[in-house]
Amino acid sequence: MRRKTVIYRRLSLRIDALAGAASASWLKARTLCVPAVLLSLAVCAFHSIAADHEALWNVSLTSALGNGDFAPSYIMNNRNGALTQSSGVLARAGVEYSLNISSHFSLCTGADVVGGVQSATDYGLYSPVSARVEPRNAKEAPVWLQQLYARAQFRNVFLTLGMRERESVLVNQRLSSGDLCFSGNIRPMPGVTAGFADFCNIPLTGGWVQICGEVGYFKALDKKWKENRYNFEDQFITTGYTYNYKYLHLRTNPSKPFSLTIGMQAACQIGGTYRSYKDGDMKKEVHEKAGLKQLIKAFFPGSGGSAGGDQVYYEGNHVGTWDVMGRLQLRSGDELKLYYQSPWEDGSGIGKLNGFDGLYGVEYVAARRGIVDGAVLEYIDLMNQSGPMHWAPGDFEGTPILGQATGADDYYNNYFYDGYQYFGLSVGSPLVRTAIYNTDGYLRITDNRIRGFHTAVTGHFSPDVQYWVKCGYRRSVGTPFVPLKEPRSTTSVSLEACYNFGDKLSGLSIHGQVAGDFGKLLGDNFGVMVKVIYNGRF
Repeated sequence: MRRKTVIYRRLSLRIDALAGAASASWLKARTLCVPAVLLSLAVCAFHSIAADHEALWNVSLTSALGNGDFAPSYIMNNRNGALTQSSGVLARAGVEYSLNISSHFSLCTGADVVGGVQSATDYGLYSPVSARVEPRNAKEAPVWLQQLYARAQFRNVFLTLGMRERESVLVNQRLSSGDLCFSGNIRPMPGVTAGFADFCNIPLTGGWVQICGEVGYFKALDKKWKENRYNFEDQFITTGYTYNYKYLHLRTNPSKPFSLTIGMQAACQIGGTYRSYKDGDMKKEVHEKAGLKQLIKAFFPGSGGSAGGDQVYYEGNHVGTWDVMGRLQLRSGDELKLYYQSPWEDGSGIGKLNGFDGLYGVEYVAARRGIVDGAVLEYIDLMNQSGPMHWAPGDFEGTPILGQATGADDYYNNYFYDGYQYFGLSVGSPLVRTAIYNTDGYLRITDNRIRGFHTAVTGHFSPDVQYWVKCGYRRSVGTPFVPLKEPRSTTSVSLEACYNFGDKLSGLSIHGQVAGDFGKLLGDNFGVMVKVIYNGRF
């Protein structure tokens, strides 16, 4: 028992040190992270009666070198926003401690800190002295808290508090181009999430129908990031919003050769402070609440708000997808998965009035390791967006035109919010060009009408050597409201490999990646990344 206590004290000191190193992020997130710390203390309280426990830690060092402002998209995307700039050195340290109180009840707590130096990018900011937009050197924070969380689970039901990295609930994040609703492309937001840890049988269906889902509320903490990049000259900036995410999926019996998953994901940005500017002067400021009433309306969309426009009809900015996946198990044990995601922004998209829009994919999963362990081929089309016209009479008081046309969905954009993005990265599909690339200080999404494909293959050359090859192409014509004069496109490629030292140096691995973007959509970015990881156990 004394040995267990010493181990836990060492772990607690390590968590304290990590949290202290990222005090700036902690202070911003304190309202939602304090409960996570309290639950972490509960883990300590239960420690002495735990039948089973595990303490894991990891450290890594990442070095990147590139020729552009940003890391190539296949280095940047679907990695929880940890590396965005073309060049830099990042150190990362994390711990996780878990306790199985009984066969039905478990607790888990963890922390993760990232720090280092990354190359800077010039963004246009308005200068009242010269009355023009001048470049400003914007840098990523030298240290930030990537994760700090506590999680309790009883049987198949969980509750998570704090910031924790998460992945798509539908697609393979390591191979896919990214989920259209929540791709795991951004840094974790602090918040609270509850739901099912995995699919469970619905009573009275004899195991033929299963259900899985969750709901969470989070707080956006990217105010400083936006203010360091916004031009303060025109358009608007919105900070401090609350984010609501939920999904519900139904699945047929997975033990059968064929199973079907169907359901919906839904997200909402709500509340926050909106400031609009013209010629460098602030023209309007609106504070939208995110209290209990508004959070309920985010879950069950209802009218309200004071900013006008869509806010009169629905509280917040709603984004979501219809999800369908069919899984076929072959006699060899290999699996084929076919999936489709249909995006929606409002009732027209929910009613599937947006034509062929969506993410179409097929995934191959091998039953055993080999030269090819898995592969993905995807096609994305976001060109329709429910047609080119949008007319809502309520937006124009006194208009004699009472008809309504709910088109021009303008995916991921909104009149009140800068866009469906966090720290400049897309919460949904990473294929949509987001604010981080807008070095003119414009915070909205400029390229959401896109069409393209993505393919990826992974496998093992030996038990210790794994590889990933990715290739993709996308073509943009702008947005429904701001089309481009000439389409622009990007071709992206990546080759990545990992060597695991195995029994020679247990827990140590080294990753190498070479990637590039070529074309006018993202610019020509070529980069190399090397990452050394060590995973240990107390």
